[in-house]
Amino acid sequence: MFQTVSFQTVKNDVVCLTDSVQEIVKDAGVEDGICVIYCTHTTAGLITTSFGDKKGHEDIQDELRKLIPTRVDFKHQHDTPEDAAGHVKSALVGSSVTLFVENGELFIGNTKGVYFIEFDGPRERKVMVKVLRGA
Repeated sequence: MFQTVSFQTVKNDVVCLTDSVQEIVKDAGVEDGICVIYCTHTTAGLITTSFGDKKGHEDIQDELRKLIPTRVDFKHQHDTPEDAAGHVKSALVGSSVTLFVENGELFIGNTKGVYFIEFDGPRERKVMVKVLRGA
């Protein structure tokens, strides 16, 4: 089963995808397997992290901005300096998350969620979700 989750972001947004992915897993009817969440965008990424405190999401964005600040000396200047910084952040964070499906549910832990992390924006965004039955 393959589904798309579409949403609108704001600049440097962190969007919780956990509920949408959980619903897709349940609808798939797969008892045991894996779920792959994939981001097709080059200035965004996917992470799993705690959902307990939204300030933690701000910390992640703040620290990534410190590591890879927007600069005018990027060799890649196709769009804007922020676009170039977004490409580097995306490459470091990653564009996919793979999780187990156990007993028909996403196996992610009690305090962890799946998040889309925006390095540009605002944008119309989408992620692809594929649920695969185990052997």
